[in-house]
Amino acid sequence: MIIDCDPGHDDAFALIVASKFAEILGVTTVAGNAPLDLTTKNARIILDICGAAGVQLHSGANRPLVAEPIHAAYIHGESGMDGATFSPPSRPVDGTDAVHFIIDTARSNPGAWLVPTGPLTNIALALRVAPDLVSTISGISLMGGGRFGNRTASAEFNIWCDPEAASAVFDSGAKIVMSGLHLTHQIMATSARIEMVRNAHATVGPKLAGLLEFFSKTYKSLHDDFEGAPLHDVCAVLALTHPQLFGASERHVAVEIDGAITRGMTVIDDRHVIARGKANTRVLETIDSDAAFSAIVEAIKACP
Repeated sequence: MIIDCDPGHDDAFALIVASKFAEILGVTTVAGNAPLDLTTKNARIILDICGAAGVQLHSGANRPLVAEPIHAAYIHGESGMDGATFSPPSRPVDGTDAVHFIIDTARSNPGAWLVPTGPLTNIALALRVAPDLVSTISGISLMGGGRFGNRTASAEFNIWCDPEAASAVFDSGAKIVMSGLHLTHQIMATSARIEMVRNAHATVGPKLAGLLEFFSKTYKSLHDDFEGAPLHDVCAVLALTHPQLFGASERHVAVEIDGAITRGMTVIDDRHVIARGKANTRVLETIDSDAAFSAIVEAIKACP
C-alpha cells in the first residue's frame, strides 16, 4: 500500500499498524490536521518509531484544490501530534512531489492500494494526471466522510477540507472502501485501552499513550459523551489487513460541494428504489473494536 497522510495522532497509529501488517511501498503527506511542514515532520518521526525509516517519504499538496487551508490544532495541538516528546527525525524527505511518486509507484506495482487518511488532494491530483491509475491499483481505502459530520453537522473534516478533491476521487471509477465517522467512532481510545498501549512497549508505549491521552482529552472536552478519541485513520489500514473485522454495505456515495450548510457531506444513497445510484463505494459499517485494538497493540509490540 501507499499511505497518504496528515499526521495527526490517529495517522500515527495507522502507520504503525501498516508497518507491522502490510508492505508499505511509500508514504506521502498532505496538509490537513496541521500545515504540510508539520505533517511531514510527524510522518518522519513515526516512521522512525516503527522501524520503517527506509520507506520512501514524499511531501505533497500544502493546500486544498480550491478552498483556503484550515487545520485542526484544536484537536491535534499546534505540532499536529501534541502529547509526547520525540527525538528529532533521523531522515529527511525523499522528495516533494507526492503526486508523481504516487503515480510512478502505483504503475510499478500493479494491484497496490492507495490508503489516504487525510484530505484527498494528492489522490485527486494523481488521478487527474494519470487516470490510468483507476485500472492499475486495487483500490482506495480511505478515512473520510460518514453518515454524519464532525467539522459541521453534515461534513467530516477530511472531506470538508477539500470537497472538490473528494468529489473527484469518489467519481473516478476506482474501487473505494470508506471508513467514515459512523464506523470510526466505534473504536475509542478509552482509559483501559490507553493503558494497553502504555504497557505494550517499554520505550515506545509510554510515548504513544501520551499521544492518546492528549487526543482523548481534546475529544472529551468537545463532546457530550465520548469515552476517548476515536482512532479514525487506523481503520483504513485494518480494512485491508484485517477485513474480517468489518461489516460493510455497497452504496453509491457522492460528495456535496455547493451546499451552504452541507458542503463536504458524503451523501450515501441508502434508498431501496431501483433508480438509486450504482454502488461506487464499499461503506464500512461495523468493526470488532476489541479485536482491532488488539491488532494495534500487537503492532506497537513489534516496534524496535
